[in-house]
Amino acid sequence: MTTTTASAVPHIKQGRARALCAAGGALAAALAWIVEVPLLGIHLNVRFAAGHVQTISIGQVIGVTVAAALFGWLVLALLERRTPHARVRWTLIALAALAASLALPLAFATTTSAVAGLIVMHVSVGAVVIPALARTARTSA
Repeated sequence: MTTTTASAVPHIKQGRARALCAAGGALAAALAWIVEVPLLGIHLNVRFAAGHVQTISIGQVIGVTVAAALFGWLVLALLERRTPHARVRWTLIALAALAASLALPLAFATTTSAVAGLIVMHVSVGAVVIPALARTARTSA
């Protein structure tokens, strides 16, 4: 018999805690962008099909980060409804998604500094969002 207990975040409502995870990820991404672009002078350029080069803006960074965190929240919520091991399974899925996301800068960034900057940004967001969202998962007793 499996019993589902409250989340590991007892004093904050789960939805609020998860929203803060998304906001924290966006803040991490924005801080990484601020250090990399204006302070270090890295040009975060990526090349798409037909040779089109696009510079990654802070708005894009924040928007994609929030969207990814919200998608992670959705996946976690679905897993909580279907398995007593949602936290472990979600964490493994999130780590696999982070690893897969690192292929994007490697494949599309135009310079070595852009590759490094985008990888740092991806890892920074993952380091904030993955453990924070995992902590909000319901645990089985």
